[in-house]
Amino acid sequence: MRLLSLVVAAAIVAGVEVAAPALPVAAADPAYLTKEATFGTVANGWDKVERYRDTTAGFADEQYPPDGRGNQDGQRLTFFGGVPQPSSSRFLLYSAPGWSTGAKVTPVLLVHGANDNPDRAWANPNESGGFGCGSATCPSTGLIQYLSSRGYRVFAIGFAHKQGENRQQAQQVGDAIALIKSRLGLNQVDLVGWSKGELSTRMYVSSVKPPWGRAYAGDVRKLITLGGPNGGYDYPFAHGYAHDLSIWPECGVNINAPSPHTRMTCHGRYTYHPELSITPTAGWDTYPGQRQMLARFDSTFGVDGSQQDW
Repeated sequence: MRLLSLVVAAAIVAGVEVAAPALPVAAADPAYLTKEATFGTVANGWDKVERYRDTTAGFADEQYPPDGRGNQDGQRLTFFGGVPQPSSSRFLLYSAPGWSTGAKVTPVLLVHGANDNPDRAWANPNESGGFGCGSATCPSTGLIQYLSSRGYRVFAIGFAHKQGENRQQAQQVGDAIALIKSRLGLNQVDLVGWSKGELSTRMYVSSVKPPWGRAYAGDVRKLITLGGPNGGYDYPFAHGYAHDLSIWPECGVNINAPSPHTRMTCHGRYTYHPELSITPTAGWDTYPGQRQMLARFDSTFGVDGSQQDW
């Protein structure tokens, strides 16, 4: 996480920054965004969290795995009003300490990746276990603490659906930027996209959008991408059985990730899970954002002989 912090900070500071005004010059939020709630008691070092709804006609609610593996949890469940499977038109805007007083002019918006959230991704890298500093919790070692302590005005977006459609999420990246601009009286932000979040950030600045969506507003000074699938990915298919061992409940696990299969034998049991498939099957379409990241796989076929299903 410290290396990640250094990489991002170095990319942001490549340029000249002058002192920011002491207080933001606030303006009205865009008319298509409705603030539904504000939370001032927030864990992991954040100053506040706000829940918004984009009322633009066109947002489609997405399906969640029926066993709850994709549900909101932790304090995010509270922020979404206690709704474990919130509407895809809703999102969270996190504000780090110093968001209105930091000395750096250009604010930073952080966009997390698949099956993640702003707390684990940016504020407490061991919140879900197995990451970061190697302790049970790392509440002061995240990127927001690193940047805000150096005078940056830091924000982060939290998505309702952990594997959601990237074009819809790109629209909400634009929503978050619009809110930051109106709040601080500025015209641009620095944008950081990590993993799947790299897709929604690139889509936003490239005006890749649904037919009902808004085009790029020219309001990103720098786009910084980290570990994103620029060339697409094919892991679920290149390593299908090994991938499924972490997904299928009959194998004893339930990671929220897409399977290349709808039927599989695990521990001698032949099972059927169309709701876990990466492709729309039997009325299910649970992982639209993952499907959008797949690489073209129709001309070169990698064969791994060590895999059961090669």
